[in-house]
Amino acid sequence: MRAICVLTLAISVSLGSYELNAQQESSATAQKAAPSLGTIQTITDKALTLKTDSGSELNVQFSPSMKILRVEPGSKTLKDAVAISLSDLAVGDRILVRGEATASQPATLSASTIVAMKKEDIAKKQTREREEWQRRGVGGLVKSVDAAHETITVSIMSATGSKDLTVHAPVGTILRRYAPGSINFDDAKVAPLSEIQPGDQLRARGSRSADGSEFTADEIVSGTFRNISGTIASIDATKSTISVADLATKKNVELSVTSDSQMRKLPAPIAQRIAMRLKGVSPDANGSSSAAGGTPPSAQAGAPQPGQGTTLAAGSGPGGPGASAAGSGQRGGGDMQQMLSRLPVSPLSDFQKGDAVMIVAAPGADGGRSTVITLLGGVEPILQSAPQGQASSILTPWSLNSGGGADAGTQ
Repeated sequence: MRAICVLTLAISVSLGSYELNAQQESSATAQKAAPSLGTIQTITDKALTLKTDSGSELNVQFSPSMKILRVEPGSKTLKDAVAISLSDLAVGDRILVRGEATASQPATLSASTIVAMKKEDIAKKQTREREEWQRRGVGGLVKSVDAAHETITVSIMSATGSKDLTVHAPVGTILRRYAPGSINFDDAKVAPLSEIQPGDQLRARGSRSADGSEFTADEIVSGTFRNISGTIASIDATKSTISVADLATKKNVELSVTSDSQMRKLPAPIAQRIAMRLKGVSPDANGSSSAAGGTPPSAQAGAPQPGQGTTLAAGSGPGGPGASAAGSGQRGGGDMQQMLSRLPVSPLSDFQKGDAVMIVAAPGADGGRSTVITLLGGVEPILQSAPQGQASSILTPWSLNSGGGADAGTQ
C-alpha cells in the first residue's frame, strides 16, 4: 500500500488521544481550530500548504512559538516524540497541525504545534510490512463464516484452480473492515467477525498448517467490493473515468479512476498459459501444451480468440511454465493475487475502447459512481476459460490497500 495509507492510519492511531484533547480545547476556546491531518504539498520558511485527508487545502502559517515534534510510524503515544526544527520538514511528510484560525481566513491556520511523520520513515515501515504480508498472506472470496467456531472458509485462486482454505480467527486476531465507498486501508475500521459475509473479499496475514488446508490469522481485512467483467466502451482521460460494457448486466458501468487505482495488463504469453491452466492444460517447458483429450487448445472447437467471448477470467504473474505460483517460494501453486502484484502498473493511456478487462471496484457511497481498485487488461486469450465464479476469486483489492500488495501498508 502506498505511504499515504500507512501514515494516515498510523498517525491517526498514534495521536488519537492527542487529537481528542486538541478537539476538546478547540470547543472550549472559540479561536482554536480543530486539528488538521494531511500531507505537506509545499513549504517555505514562513508557511506550508497542507492537503488534508478530507481533500481540501489548508494554508498553515508558522508562529514564533510553534513546536514541531517527530514521531515514528506505528507509535501509540507521543511519549517518544522528539523535537525537530522547521528545516527537517519536507514535501510528502505527514503532519497533524493544531493552532488558531480566524473567521476572515477560514482556509488559513496559525500553527502552534506540528506533529510529523517523515515520509522516509513511512517508506521503510511500509516495505517491512509489505514483505510480511506477501510472505505470510493469503487472499480470496469468503464462502462461509462460522462465528461460533471462529473460522472463515475462503475460496483462493491459484495457478492450478480454485481451492478452499479454512481461516481461523482466534481471540487476539486483528479484524478490520473497509468503509463503504472507500478503497483506502486507513479507512478500514475494527469490526467483529460477524460482519464478514459470504461473497466478501478477504485478505489475511498469519501462518499455514503443515498440509496447507488451514490458516491461523494474526490480522484480517475484509470488505464488500464489486466485480466487473466486460469490454471498455469509452475512456475520458480528462475526467479520469472509464465506461465498461458489463457482460453480466449487459449495461454500461461508469467508473472513476484515481491515483489509488492500480491497472495492469497481462502479457500475451502469460495470458495464454493461464488459459491453458484454467482449461486443465499444462504447458510444457517449451511453451507447448497437452490436454487430457490430447488436443491442444488452439485446435479445440470454439477456442476463444482475442476480442471474443462472453465471460472473462484472469490472473497470473510473470513467471514462466512451472514457476512458483505465488512467486514466494511456495511449490505447486499459490496465491494468484501475489502474482498479479508483480506485474508492472499500466497507465490509463495504455487501454483502448474494445479492450476486454476485469475490474474490482469500490461501490460508490449512496449509490454513486464506483471507483476502480484493480483493473486487469490483456485477458482476451482467456475468455471463457474459467469456470463460472472463478473470475471473482482472481482479483482482490488487497494488492493495493493492505500489506499484501505492491503498494500497501498496515498500521
